[in-house]
Amino acid sequence: NASGQVPVLVEAVTSGLQSPPIAAALLLLLGLFVTLGIGSSFSTIPIITTLYVPLCLALGFSPLATAALVGSAAALGDAGSPASDSTLGPTAGLNADGQHDHIRDTVIPTFLHYNLPLIAAGWLAAMVL
Repeated sequence: NASGQVPVLVEAVTSGLQSPPIAAALLLLLGLFVTLGIGSSFSTIPIITTLYVPLCLALGFSPLATAALVGSAAALGDAGSPASDSTLGPTAGLNADGQHDHIRDTVIPTFLHYNLPLIAAGWLAAMVL
């Protein structure tokens, strides 16, 4: 933001992408990958908000749709990241017998049962709001 490159990025993205449904899906997937790497939705929100708010304004999303996209995108990676409190906590408790596999027994099921519905709900919210 301080570099002044956010408007340049917004212009580059919006010139090639005019479809709000596709833009919403791409923003959700981008948020998923950013948050997966960081492992915390609370740490990701300031990062993605800097980009998402100008992009959403330029693409014609309402303020409520923008909030839905930011919140959903940040929450996506939190539940699917191997480094997240949302997956490390259950693994710590379930590994009392030493037979719990963090990735196969916590991360993958959480990703499938939480993130896939959240992608659908976040996208639908962005389209309806």
